[in-house]
Amino acid sequence: MSKRPFPIVTVTLEKIVGGGQTLATMDDGRKLFVWGGLPTEEVEVQLFRKKNSFAEGYVISVLKPAKDRIEALDPGSYVSTSPWQIMKFASEQQHKAELIKEAFALHGVTLPGTIDVYSDDHEFGYRNKMEFSWYWDKETEQLDLAFFGRGTHSKVPVEGSHLAMDSINKTALAMRDLLRAHHATGFSLKTLLVRANQQGDVSMQLYVKSESFNPIRPIDIEALGVKGFEMIYSNPNSPASVITKRLQEWGKVPLTDTINDVPFSYATESFFQINLPVYQKALLDMKAFVDPAKPTVDLYSGVGTIGLTIGAGDLTLVEINEGAVREMKENIDRLKIKNAQAVHAPSEKALDFITGDATIIVDPPRAGLDKTIIERLLETTPARIIYLSCNPVTQARDVALLLEKYEITSHQGYNFFPRTPHIENLVIFDLKK
Repeated sequence: MSKRPFPIVTVTLEKIVGGGQTLATMDDGRKLFVWGGLPTEEVEVQLFRKKNSFAEGYVISVLKPAKDRIEALDPGSYVSTSPWQIMKFASEQQHKAELIKEAFALHGVTLPGTIDVYSDDHEFGYRNKMEFSWYWDKETEQLDLAFFGRGTHSKVPVEGSHLAMDSINKTALAMRDLLRAHHATGFSLKTLLVRANQQGDVSMQLYVKSESFNPIRPIDIEALGVKGFEMIYSNPNSPASVITKRLQEWGKVPLTDTINDVPFSYATESFFQINLPVYQKALLDMKAFVDPAKPTVDLYSGVGTIGLTIGAGDLTLVEINEGAVREMKENIDRLKIKNAQAVHAPSEKALDFITGDATIIVDPPRAGLDKTIIERLLETTPARIIYLSCNPVTQARDVALLLEKYEITSHQGYNFFPRTPHIENLVIFDLKK
């Protein structure tokens, strides 16, 4: 028996909510979370998920457009990658400031002063990393780059993304054309990961589903215009592109970038900031609150880009990811920083490094701080905490707890990911006097 298709409904959109969708109320009273629409618009929505209390869907037709609606540069794929392409950039900035305010109000916290979201006004071409899937047209037997449709398992064929640097789109299409010429099918491929540094040098990883996938000739790799290339066998039973076995390596694989005059080296697949110009502004803002006379403890430190650029005194960097710690140690050695130690551990298992005489920097994942870290901060009462977050909702939850002994000295939002709902927010705490 075939599944009953989800219906199309007509609604008037009300407001943008924390996840980036626009909220509406259906005729039966259920809340509807919509992609591809703006507040005040009357739209037709194709549902893709229905629950007892809510539903989700995406706009298929705009009956009455909002005043700030504009045409998306990626009309076929913007919902997958950057669903806020359809609004004026000034509106995006305003919505992000409002979402920060609402996130803190949800936990009974009022941020002092004006909530401002910094942007360098580069709406597109800022991403230095893109992961493409593959689309195989059975009728034409043609291979294409693709993104997954939001909320579905379908794929959308693309020619690249306006979010990505030009060098990323160019080399991704070159790889697509090469695989077409060699009659590769979408069934044998998993993903294509492309990364570029600020100079436009590109490294690439092709993830395949079989260890017997034919290697690519060096002359063909060189013609792609990349500095480094790896072919990776990734276990097809895993939905993510995990590295099961490296099958082929060519050229210079690690890339290098300079962040606030500090050089870093990083692997193609490693965690490294996507929008470096805006990230550098955030680092400069944070550095103003680092006391050079005190040791610095950097939790959830990744490859060390925060601590190694703005840390002072004795520097301790704590990170759970083994690959990131390895790169962090290489960066410490290359920079010849004698007073820095890299600790391979979950931050919540490294509580002894949180002491009252240190400046504490935290940049946790979307889930926010572990409860044990908050308890340790309240117990040891370091004079200053610098908290950068990619999720203002969980950050606000943590802030509400820390306000027992701390006060907010400063705060600043950052638009690291223009044309998307994602927001970074910085809060500086000082111990109450």
